Amino acid sequence: MKIVFRCDPALLDLLPRPVAARQALPDWLRAMPRKAYSEVHERDIRTVKQCPPFVDAMSHGFMVLLPCDVHVERGMFSWAWELPPLTVEEHPSSPISFHAAAQISGTPFHDGHSSALKFNSFWTIELEEGWSLFATHPVNRDDLPFRSLTGLVSADRFTDVGINFPAIWLQPDFQGVLPKGTPVAQCFPVPRVQSTLIFEGLSHERSLAYSKLVKEVMLTPGIYRKRFRAKPDQSSGQ
Repeated sequence: MKIVFRCDPALLDLLPRPVAARQALPDWLRAMPRKAYSEVHERDIRTVKQCPPFVDAMSHGFMVLLPCDVHVERGMFSWAWELPPLTVEEHPSSPISFHAAAQISGTPFHDGHSSALKFNSFWTIELEEGWSLFATHPVNRDDLPFRSLTGLVSADRFTDVGINFPAIWLQPDFQGVLPKGTPVAQCFPVPRVQSTLIFEGLSHERSLAYSKLVKEVMLTPGIYRKRFRAKPDQSSGQ
């Protein structure tokens, strides 16, 4: 899968580039223990740091990053970001804009008066034919003071302008800085095909395999990682 990112030539050496999600794992994941004491089990047990599906989901795809520091003061957003003269007309120059509150009316995250954020994109994204871009909040990142909304874009066709990422601000009393490089959306290509759902009972052979694997999982730590996990491919940027 080749993913092509393009930006205004004047910004090519200024913008943070999207990065593989595994390069943007949070400090709390790196710092957390691999084991922790469980009062229920009365012994140390493995934490989610040793759960490959948990970590692989956080490492999947790529992250779009905030292009500059954004200062937040109880719902007021500001930034000091001096850009060179841009060469592309109608190009955004601010890292954030807003959706009117009415645009999210009727959704469970509408509080009746607050606008939704919109993280502006300074990169266009082009996928190969037949693929769409799934964009969502950075996985398992409830530590961030916003929640990016999930969207699916036909990014093999919609390639001439950037994809913006709407979000809900969760902490009205927040005072501080969203630093440059904060991941604002986690994205990955998905094939644009219709799935066929098939339902059937377990055969005798599959029932035996089910019981056998359950016993092995209970008795052998790390069996999924050792026998079944397909490690993510290593991507490169040019």
